[in-house]
Amino acid sequence: MIDSINVKNWMTQEEACEALGVRKQTLYAYVSRGRIEVQGDPQHPNRNLYRASDIATLVKKRSLGRARKNIAASTMAWGEPIIDTRISTVVRGRLYYRGQDAVQLAASATLEDIARLLWNVTDTPRFASFAPIEFDGSIGARVFAALACDAAHDRQTPAAGVANKADQAAELVGRLASNFVELHSNDGPLHLRIAHSWGVARHADLLRRVLVLLADQELTSSSFAARVAASTGASLGASMIAGLAAFSGPMHGNAIVRVRELMDEAKRSGTEPVVRRRIADGEPLPGFGHELYPQGDPRAADLLSAFEAPSNARELIECVERLTGKPPAIDMALAALVEHCPLPDEAAFALFSIARSVGWMAHSIEQVMEGSLIRPRARYVGPAGQ
Repeated sequence: MIDSINVKNWMTQEEACEALGVRKQTLYAYVSRGRIEVQGDPQHPNRNLYRASDIATLVKKRSLGRARKNIAASTMAWGEPIIDTRISTVVRGRLYYRGQDAVQLAASATLEDIARLLWNVTDTPRFASFAPIEFDGSIGARVFAALACDAAHDRQTPAAGVANKADQAAELVGRLASNFVELHSNDGPLHLRIAHSWGVARHADLLRRVLVLLADQELTSSSFAARVAASTGASLGASMIAGLAAFSGPMHGNAIVRVRELMDEAKRSGTEPVVRRRIADGEPLPGFGHELYPQGDPRAADLLSAFEAPSNARELIECVERLTGKPPAIDMALAALVEHCPLPDEAAFALFSIARSVGWMAHSIEQVMEGSLIRPRARYVGPAGQ
């Protein structure tokens, strides 16, 4: 039921009542309490339409019931909010950074501007360039190694103040970026230095845009990991590593690996046959659909509107949308950007990590200033003690 709802943007009164299993009076009550958005039907002046994603959310909540174990379980995967934050949120399919639309900000803001906004400081941070450490291993491993010393620094305390923490955070973002990308100077905003280092100066504005769009997204797995570390009094360096560690998994920030596998398979065997086979076999289509954006990821739409995606990416997007109704998510748009520029193989994960590190630091600073320990409980389901 929820999947069928999500492929539509709006529903008629009859469809909404059927999906919810309620009478129209109850539907009106949901609308009056702000739980379902309503708008007039442009084709029928005397009829209203109801936002399908709001109805899908209500259906999902009701299916869980109110049992304590169900409520607790619902917080673990795209469920009920569990942490208060002023940093970012998703409302009716739009991403907001401290109340400002992220897509609108992406039209002109830099990552430094977004750091100032998310960290809630007066001065715009500067992400310094550092010489990358000498390391015999992958670029990803080099980044972890470079951050290791910072992770061992003294514990954080709320008394240090937000401005002091922002200075530390800016240094960490610069160190992370410098070990993903060998930056050649300290001149200019970070996106320009990255573009010059990769030899794609003509695409610098695309890099600026994607860094802004990826800076934060409510409470992701990696942001939660960073907050948990910060809540223990660990340093901001430790929180950065905690965020990056969670982010490195293929179900999160490194989802680009799975998107590329799909794109490569489509190139080898034909786009439509591959998509149809995956659908028939119940296999995922990575890079398409997003739980928080049932009507489409606005970040992906904005990024894809800023350049002409390669023909193979356009063909895949068209095919998946036609056969499943699922629009591209930001991972698909990022993969298309890497091919368009073109960028190095590791660029997608590097860009995503650099951008999201600003969000990890925002969440870590907020958690430190709150001064409380995050310590959930587990519900034991193993064998009884002897």
